[in-house]
Amino acid sequence: MTSGNSDQQVFVKVVGFTEVERHALNTVFRLAGQRDPAYSLWLDSTPEAPKLALMDGESHHASAELATLHDGSLKLIWVGAQAPVNADCIFQRPLSWSEVLRAMDELVEPHDSVDFDLDFDSQGDTRPPEPEQPGKRALIASADRNERLYLRAKLALAKLTHVDEAESGAQALELARSRQYAVALVDFALPDVSGWALLRELRQARPRIEHVIVTKENASAGERVRAWWAGAEGCFDKPPHPGKLHQLLQKL
Repeated sequence: MTSGNSDQQVFVKVVGFTEVERHALNTVFRLAGQRDPAYSLWLDSTPEAPKLALMDGESHHASAELATLHDGSLKLIWVGAQAPVNADCIFQRPLSWSEVLRAMDELVEPHDSVDFDLDFDSQGDTRPPEPEQPGKRALIASADRNERLYLRAKLALAKLTHVDEAESGAQALELARSRQYAVALVDFALPDVSGWALLRELRQARPRIEHVIVTKENASAGERVRAWWAGAEGCFDKPPHPGKLHQLLQKL
């Protein structure tokens, strides 16, 4: 494969991953299709062999698929523990898809890797992302691990990669009172506190949280208005609509 080929198409064999992670990965592939090298999901019907394999070590399919990888030219990116000795790159969850993409670039073109800004509105700009500004840290409060992964991916797309997670209202308040956050994403279904009470506490927390966004199952129009009056800048169903959430994060 020649470095610098403007028409370079790289097929990636993907094994495992949650539905939320697959959604984020599909977004990565869609945006990566606008630049060089371009990545596409490899299927059994794809006439060309894959160049990369991206494997979820927690998937029961991973071991079986690993046994079929005899071609040393196929680079392997492994996610999770107990990585095989032939893994070229290893990542742990929660994933930063921008870092995964950089690793893919390095494996495909080790002497000419390209930084890529994972932005829904990207028009192929391959300049390195701007350094994160001091204090641009985000807080995710949700008892649902998959929801936290989903929201972390959306924050990364909005260039918010410094993220803390809380699984309860008590943890969220402890973090909010000890760190400065630009934005907090709060699920109303936390087990130890009323969502409305937590929203009120977070809006009163010091240091001040600049922006608070909430998620609530089947939120009514009245509840959305109530959340807005209580200081939330957005009230989304679960899971939040990716485009609308991204637009709000970009505005913030």
